[in-house]
Amino acid sequence: MCRVESCSSMSRSNSMTADGTSNLDSNLIVRSGVFFDAGKRKVMEDEHILVDDVFDHLGLPWMNMGRSCCYGVFDGHGGRCAAQFAKNMLLKYIVQDLSFPTSVEKAVHQGFLNTDEAFAEACRADSHMSSGTTAIMVLILGREVFVANAGDCRAVLCRRGKAVVMSSDHTPWCKQEQLRIEAMGGYIDDGYLNGQLGVTRALGDWHMDGLKGTGCPLSGEPEVRRFVLTEDDEFLIIGCDGIWDVFKSDLAVEFARKRLQQHNDPERCCRELVAEALYRGSTDNLTVVVVCLQANPPPKLTNNLGVRKSLSSQGLRDLQGALDNR
Repeated sequence: MCRVESCSSMSRSNSMTADGTSNLDSNLIVRSGVFFDAGKRKVMEDEHILVDDVFDHLGLPWMNMGRSCCYGVFDGHGGRCAAQFAKNMLLKYIVQDLSFPTSVEKAVHQGFLNTDEAFAEACRADSHMSSGTTAIMVLILGREVFVANAGDCRAVLCRRGKAVVMSSDHTPWCKQEQLRIEAMGGYIDDGYLNGQLGVTRALGDWHMDGLKGTGCPLSGEPEVRRFVLTEDDEFLIIGCDGIWDVFKSDLAVEFARKRLQQHNDPERCCRELVAEALYRGSTDNLTVVVVCLQANPPPKLTNNLGVRKSLSSQGLRDLQGALDNR
C-alpha cells in the first residue's frame, strides 16, 4: 500500500534576541513531501514524520525561534510497533527535555534515549510490541539544522548541486562501530551484529538476548550533528536504507535535482525516487522525504571552465608577428 503526504509553509519573521544575537532568517521557505511503498516485502514496517511547524503540531506556544520543522524516517524490523512508537513520541520527548531549546543537541540526544527507555517499558507491559527500528530525525530551527541518527537511514543535503551527507550509517561495516562493539564484548559475524542484526544502533530490540541493555553492543544512542543553512542550500533527501541500497548520495541528489528543476514538486520527486529505487532493484520497504528549502526550482549552474578569454590588440599583433617569422 502507498500513501502520500505533502505540505508547505513559509516562515514567520524573527527579530533580534535580547542578548543581541540574530535568530533566524525570515525568508526561509520550507516545502516538503513524502512517499512510501512496501516494495517487494509483504509487510510495510516503515514510519515517518512530516511536520512543517513543530509548535503548532504539538499544540505548544511559539518560542520565537523562527521556522520550526521536523522530519523523520523510522525503518522498523521485527514488526512495526517500535517505528510507530518512535514516530509518536520522539519529537515530544525532545521538546519536553529541560535542555530544549537552550541546548538542542543535548535535548535531541536525550530524547532518543528517553524514547528507547519508554519503549522498553511498553514492551515489558505488552510483549507483543517487541520489535526494533532505526531512526533519523532532522530538526530545523530557523537556519540551524540538527540531524540525529541511530541506524542506517540517511539524510543528504543538496548545496548548489553538490551532495552533503548529513549522517553516518551505523552498520557492521563501519570501522568506528566495529571498534565500539568490540570494546563492549560484541562481535560481527558475517555482516551481522552478534550474528543477529544488520545494524549497530537502533531503538527497541530489548527482547533480543545479549544485544540490548547495560554493557550490550546494540545502542539506541544517536549521533547528532548541527548544520547552518546557507543561501546555496536547495533541498534535503531523508530516506530509509531501501533507498540508499541502490542510490549513492551524490546520484540521488543529481536525480532529485533534475526532477525538481522540471516540476519543483517535492511530493512528486519522492514518488519518482521510490519508483527509480524499485526499478534499480531495491527489495526493501521504501520511504523518502524531500524538503525543499527554496521557493524556486534549483537553478542551472554555469560552468566557469568554459569561459573564453580574449587577447588584447597588442597580444594579437605579437601573435601575428610570431607566426610571420616562422
